[in-house]
Amino acid sequence: MPRYYFDLRDEQGIALDEEGLELSSPRAVRAEAAKSVADMARDAVLSAPLTGNRQKMAIDVRDADGPVMQVKFCFEIDSLSSRLHSRDH
Repeated sequence: MPRYYFDLRDEQGIALDEEGLELSSPRAVRAEAAKSVADMARDAVLSAPLTGNRQKMAIDVRDADGPVMQVKFCFEIDSLSSRLHSRDH
């Protein structure tokens, strides 16, 4: 079964996946990439400032032969209420 590596890329740089996962199909690779980018996005949204600062991130998937796919995610938070600022801290 082929081994795939899911490298995390954001504006700070890239974190290489040294272990990888053995996956049996292209669908399984896409599902793992989607899970990885969702986890990465959740953490980024929770730590992002409440206004502005568009952020981009990606999961670069590779196998022993090289790049397979890239799953990208971009977001920006626009605070529509000043009440959010006082409740967070």
